[in-house]
Amino acid sequence: MKLIKIIAFIFAASVCMDTVAQDEGQGVVRRRSGNERKKENTPAGPVVTDRMQAFYDTDDKSVSDADRQWMRVIYRQLDLNKDKNAPLYYPDEPIDGQENLFRIIMRLLANNQVSAYEYLDGREVFSDQYKIKVRDMLDRFHILYTDAKGSTERNPRFTFEESDVPANEVLSYYVIERWEFDTRSNSLKPHIEAVCPVLHRSGDFGGEPIRYPMFWIKFNDIRPWLAQQQIFTSDDNNLPSCNYDDFFNLTMYDGEIYKTRNLKNRSMLQIYPDDDSRKRAQDSIQASLDNFDKKLWVPSREEVIAAREAREAAESGLAANDSLTAADSAKPVVKTTRSTKRSSKSAAKKSSKKVKEPKQQKAKAASTATRSVRNRRR
Repeated sequence: MKLIKIIAFIFAASVCMDTVAQDEGQGVVRRRSGNERKKENTPAGPVVTDRMQAFYDTDDKSVSDADRQWMRVIYRQLDLNKDKNAPLYYPDEPIDGQENLFRIIMRLLANNQVSAYEYLDGREVFSDQYKIKVRDMLDRFHILYTDAKGSTERNPRFTFEESDVPANEVLSYYVIERWEFDTRSNSLKPHIEAVCPVLHRSGDFGGEPIRYPMFWIKFNDIRPWLAQQQIFTSDDNNLPSCNYDDFFNLTMYDGEIYKTRNLKNRSMLQIYPDDDSRKRAQDSIQASLDNFDKKLWVPSREEVIAAREAREAAESGLAANDSLTAADSAKPVVKTTRSTKRSSKSAAKKSSKKVKEPKQQKAKAASTATRSVRNRRR
């Protein structure tokens, strides 16, 4: 009897827990199975568990300023027309489960899985005060959408067609790099702090496209999903060999420095209006970051000897070049014209023959004894 009661209780509980749905147009009430409910609750795209999200969630507060010692913030612009940055743009439409970076970001924002922040010119603040509303952002950039099923005011969710996502207009990204020297590992590593998609839209009358920075999104918030999206990085290898997370953390992109964090909050264009001087400043900043590790350590004896030999070889090479140029400058310059070129050559040959003949006669006279003209007359 007890077993029968337990079975009846379990059956009644399962009936109460199942929700009913009315088929459209037929008015038939049917029970949904557990697999159907799972499919409805499963979000589109790769699924990220809490454990996986905690694995990628690296809180900056866990590292103290005493361990950092040195930090520099760099702002870069990634032009998607460059070959190295092409993996961020292609495929422009989803193909076989592959989608570009902007579509991943828009899908996460539409499902209310990540937060976006206002684009402030040089004063990026990632706090709740500066969070943007996805609905306002979609209206501002004229992106068509509809409210998703189950959307509420506290948890708004949206759906839109793939053709309505302006992925083909996002032709560049702004990236904030934070270069930190960690004394625990004695290494200088770049950390991606935030990413900003930039729309390139032309006016009604055409002309040069205008750039519209959309929003900032923290890189650590989207890392779990980026780590699951495999991408192509080379035309020679048609197998997706890495993911978006590796692409950013290994700095496989090619970005131009357009700003560094400074007290006056000025960009490189404001500091260096001239193109050549701005390019030299950008190269100098990149060289200082690349050579930062070399300045931290005392070189070994072999490295000092090799550097000294290389310096001496360079100096001797410069001295040899200077001596050659001085010798060339000391040579007399012979000016000839085209009309007198042949005549000068023939005259040189005749003069050489005339000069050689008396030398041979003198040598002959010196070698054989002959009578003088005076003795022969006698």
